[in-house]
Amino acid sequence: MSAIIISGKELAKEKRIEMKKEVETLKEKGIVPGLAVILIGTDPASQSYVRSKQKSCKEIGIHSELDELPETTTEQQLLHKINELNKAEHIHGILVQLPLPKHISEKAIIEAIDPKKDVDGFHPINIGRMMTGQEAFLPCTPYGIVEMIKSKDISIEGKHVVVVGRSNIVGKPVGQLLLNENATVTYCHSRTKNMKEYTRKADILIVAVGKAHFLNEEFVKDGAVVIDVGVNRTEEGKLVGDVDFDGAKEVASYITPVPGGVGPMTITMLLHNTVISAKRHMK
Repeated sequence: MSAIIISGKELAKEKRIEMKKEVETLKEKGIVPGLAVILIGTDPASQSYVRSKQKSCKEIGIHSELDELPETTTEQQLLHKINELNKAEHIHGILVQLPLPKHISEKAIIEAIDPKKDVDGFHPINIGRMMTGQEAFLPCTPYGIVEMIKSKDISIEGKHVVVVGRSNIVGKPVGQLLLNENATVTYCHSRTKNMKEYTRKADILIVAVGKAHFLNEEFVKDGAVVIDVGVNRTEEGKLVGDVDFDGAKEVASYITPVPGGVGPMTITMLLHNTVISAKRHMK
């Protein structure tokens, strides 16, 4: 029997309908949620992602501003721009599109953003608060993953979660969020020996390594929930995940597709964080 599909596309659509109503209510009270996006250079993938963010903002009524800066922008110039946005009353969320040119320190830029406007959830203060279970802006992709699991009423408490990948953007924080939900969490990565021994024990398996079809059904326990975070393009131009979907869906109980899985939820949770920021500003 094939796994039940967890559609991020459908869940994102539902959440955006709810958010649109929230934004309308805020506007009636004189608050228009505002998101500022800074894009350095002309990387096609980054440009495409930024366009999606702007389109999504317009869809639910969030005010969005895009600052497109040349590749030659200095770190100091970028820090100055962030400082201006930190002080701007009409902006509730600031997002600097990564990756940045090599001459600019990602660490310095992320730390320059006011934690109260860090809707990407990357600032060390928000990460620290997340680690200790305090109120914080949560990183968008991990946050979206947890929402996808909960949307199917899948119990997390007491379950064994195995996360394949340890990036600061997805792997580490998603494990922490699930630990906060009382799961038992194991991390696997490029130095893990006998990875299959770990993944075969997972009740919930999250794969975020950025390698097409990195895992197949042999790595999946019967009845496991499989969350595929990877988005990879094959030589034929087809988008595929880190998991061999066709094989894994015959073993798993639930599985996310690529495309249409985790991806749509990332931008949706960014919008959610921006709306939350505007609400806090109002208070």
